[in-house]
Amino acid sequence: MLRKSGHLYEFGPFVLDTVQQLLTRDGAPVQLTPKTYDTLLVLVENHGCLLSKADLMKAVWPDSFVEDSNLTQQISMIRRALGESAGERRYIVTVAGRGYRFAAPVIAAVENFPHPREEPPSSTSPRRRPFLVPAVAALLAIGVAAFFYYREPPPPDRPPRSLAILPFQSLREDPESRFLGFSLADAVITKLGYVRSLSVRPSSAISGYKNPGNDLAKVAEELHVDTLLTGNFIREGNALRITSQLIDVKTQNILWRGAFDIQYDKLLGVHDTVAQEIIKGLRLSLSPSEADRLKPGKQIDPRAYEYYLRGVDLYANNDFPLAIKLLEKALEVEPAYAPAWASLGRAHSANASFEFGGRDAYREAQAAYEKALSLEPTQIEAEIYMANLLTDTGRVERAVPLLRRALETNPNHAEVHWELGYAYRFAGMLKESAAECERARELDPGVKLNSSALNTYLYLGDYGKFLQSLPRNNDSALLLFYRGFAEYYRKNWDRAAKDFNRAFELRPTLLQARLGKALSEAIGQRKSKALEILNETKSKIEEREVRDSEAIYKVAQAYAVLGEKAPALHVLRQSIENGFFSYPYLAADPLLDPLRAEPEFTQLLALARQRH
Repeated sequence: MLRKSGHLYEFGPFVLDTVQQLLTRDGAPVQLTPKTYDTLLVLVENHGCLLSKADLMKAVWPDSFVEDSNLTQQISMIRRALGESAGERRYIVTVAGRGYRFAAPVIAAVENFPHPREEPPSSTSPRRRPFLVPAVAALLAIGVAAFFYYREPPPPDRPPRSLAILPFQSLREDPESRFLGFSLADAVITKLGYVRSLSVRPSSAISGYKNPGNDLAKVAEELHVDTLLTGNFIREGNALRITSQLIDVKTQNILWRGAFDIQYDKLLGVHDTVAQEIIKGLRLSLSPSEADRLKPGKQIDPRAYEYYLRGVDLYANNDFPLAIKLLEKALEVEPAYAPAWASLGRAHSANASFEFGGRDAYREAQAAYEKALSLEPTQIEAEIYMANLLTDTGRVERAVPLLRRALETNPNHAEVHWELGYAYRFAGMLKESAAECERARELDPGVKLNSSALNTYLYLGDYGKFLQSLPRNNDSALLLFYRGFAEYYRKNWDRAAKDFNRAFELRPTLLQARLGKALSEAIGQRKSKALEILNETKSKIEEREVRDSEAIYKVAQAYAVLGEKAPALHVLRQSIENGFFSYPYLAADPLLDPLRAEPEFTQLLALARQRH
């Protein structure tokens, strides 16, 4: 029973939104089943009026015969949702033998956008109260509409509007459909990545907001955005209702609100529709190429799209092997779906870098990226991922042109600037690297905070600035390692060991966490244990042909501080030859001091300088 009356009803701390079919308490969603929502809506719409059981049952179950006990159960569930105890009469009054009345005062408002015309109620249906909109309010609505539709476009040098698309919230506890929340948001983010007048927060930034009840003002502050898109969904069999709203954070105005009733197998069109409505709601002017990019993509098999969305969600949960399986299933059904190829490459890359996936994973990742770019030559996401892989595998010279081309498509894409800074630091262009990363953070102050570190400051020896650049409320294993590493450079041994040990506890298979654990053992004067960890890590790197040259460099550092010169020089050579030739860092790195008297070190430094 889906209604689109376009009304908001406020009573006590609650708001009942008939467009989103959503009850909120102090802004937080309150879960209701569809029939419980329908029953509450009929009562609220007829607040103050006594409704007989027969009228209520006819309104809620118009085409079915049901027992009275069903209505009694729905009334009980409403009371529970509203926090009303037995015997209380704040909201629902039971009149014995006659029916129910909604007793609380209700404030009703009309939404300022058109809705489908509703059929007039029959004479036997519960009465719906008319809504009187004052003439002044109507004139204001006309004025606001004129402002939105006839306003001069913003000047071209205006900073891009910042937008975060939060994971959609399920209004029902449904583990089978939970993946939709993040993956639908990711699809819209990807679609908007080509719009220059928008700085859209990447999926990695919004993955921490999957749970309901987020304080939107706080979220906007944390993500440094002036606009938020929030949404909900509820699935009943093959029927899916998705609702969303676009909010101007500073003014608290709702720029756009929409609801979509679709069949589950029509999911593919949702992100196209939402992206278009965002553009309209923000009154953005698009270039012809941007407008072309935002056109709906070609239809694909619904099964492939579901596999794709599930794979994206699994990647966000760091389950890379299972993400790979689901994305491969998507491509078995739709082998020409470029976004799935790009996401598959990203999953293989992560598996290679963080889980010792090695040579085969890198090869699979590169093949997937190349396939994605052959299908869509200027797909920004694929260009970013491919460049990251090329940098990680020692081909910075190929990575940089890809990223510069992506910036021609969208010079306000924060992730592209960040990846270019990443490539520059491998090449030892540390000042240029810092400039690109700072530009990325001008566009998005939180860029890569949840998954990466601004290592350039570490390599420049500015350990305080490096620590300041890390998020203070993030305890991921990777960032804990980097906090410990900076403290290690500062010789704060106890703090370093604490961070290293915690990182290893959280994720013992992470390459960086293993290196931190080895350094922690060294701090505790347990050299044999440290060497055992390092030797095992080195064997895995060589066996699986892991080519993350920056991570391999850290293995050389660990061997060096332990006084193991031969393996340190061997691994250092691997790092430089595989593409980490950051000469200014190597020339000044105090952790390599035990190697500086060695002739081979002089040769390796010259090799790095030549390529730098």
